[in-house]
Amino acid sequence: MKLKLFEFYFIKDYLRPWLGLIYSLFFLFFLGAIGYRITEGWVWSDCLWMVLITVSTIGFGEVQPLSPEGRIVTVLIIVAGLIFVQFTFQKAVKLFESGYFQRVNELRFKRILRKMKDHVILCGYGRVGQEISNQIKSQKIPIIIVESNLERKKIAEDNGMEVLCADATLDETLNLAGLNNCKSLVVTLPNDAANLYVVLSAKSIRSKVRVIARAATEEAASKLRLAGASIVVSPYIAAGRAMASMALRPIAIDFLDLLAGSECEIEEFELSNDISIFENSEKRTLSDLGIGKKSGAKILAIKEDQKLLTNPGGNFVLQPAQVLIAFGSKEQLDNLSGLLGELVSSADFLR
Repeated sequence: MKLKLFEFYFIKDYLRPWLGLIYSLFFLFFLGAIGYRITEGWVWSDCLWMVLITVSTIGFGEVQPLSPEGRIVTVLIIVAGLIFVQFTFQKAVKLFESGYFQRVNELRFKRILRKMKDHVILCGYGRVGQEISNQIKSQKIPIIIVESNLERKKIAEDNGMEVLCADATLDETLNLAGLNNCKSLVVTLPNDAANLYVVLSAKSIRSKVRVIARAATEEAASKLRLAGASIVVSPYIAAGRAMASMALRPIAIDFLDLLAGSECEIEEFELSNDISIFENSEKRTLSDLGIGKKSGAKILAIKEDQKLLTNPGGNFVLQPAQVLIAFGSKEQLDNLSGLLGELVSSADFLR
C-alpha cells in the first residue's frame, strides 16, 4: 500500500510542472479539430489527424484539398504550434535551472530503493569501498552506495553504481537505503568515530542486522564490537595477515581466490532461538536431515557460544542459536535452506 502511494505521488510530482503545457496541447488539438470540422466538414478522425501532422510538422499531404477558410485555420494552428514549442523550451530551461530533473532522478532512485531486498549497503566509497563494491558487484548481488562526498559519488556513478548522496550517520539515510531489507551493512568511512556512529544507528534501527565495519586502530575495533558490529576489519592488519598466509599457506590462499571466482559460496545459516521449534522437530541431527545427500551442500563448521566445531559428524545435534557454516553452489545452499526449514531464524537468515 505504501509503495503504491509512493508511486502515485511520484507520478503526480513528476507531471505537475508539465500540466499547463499538456492542457494547452489538448486545447490546441480541440480548437484545431473544431476549426476543420466547421470549415471543411470532415469527420473527427480526419480533423484530428490534420491537426497532428500540422503541429508536428511531419509534412504529410493534406487530408483533402483545403478551402481558403481551412488554410486560415492551418496557419493559426502553425502559429499556435510554434508558440507552444517556444514555451515548452523555456519551461524546460527553467526546470533545469531549478533542479527539477535532479529531483526527478532522486525520486526514481528512491523508488528503486523501496523495491530492493537482500542487497548490500556500503557506506563510504573510498579506496577500500571501491574494492568491496567491485567484489560484490562481480557476484551479481545488488549494492547501494551511501556517499556524501560529491567527487566520490561521481566516481561511483561512473562505475555503474547506484549511489545515495546522503550522510550515512543519519537514521533517515539508513532507512532510505533499505536497512530493514538488506542482506548486510558494510561501513568503510575514513573516520573511526563516523563508523562507530553508523553502527550504533544501524543497530538501533535493526538490532539483528549484519554489520561489517572498518577500523583504523585496535581501540576503535574494540569499540565497534561493543557497539554491535558483527565483524570488524582493519585494512592494515588484514593485509598483513593475508601476506603472511600467502607466505605460509599459499595453496589455501589460491583455493580462496578460486572460490571467489566460482559458482560455489560459503554461507551462514543462523538457527532460531526458539527452543520449542527444536523440541517439536523430529529431525535434529545432520544425518536425520540428510543435509549432505539431499542438498549436496557441505557443513564446514558450526559456531556455538564463540566456539567453532569444524567438520561436524552426522550425529551432531542441532541446538538453538547455533550458526551453520555451509559450502556449496547457490542451488545446493537453497536446498539446504529448505531442509532446515523453520529451524533457521527468518530474521537472521544471511543469504
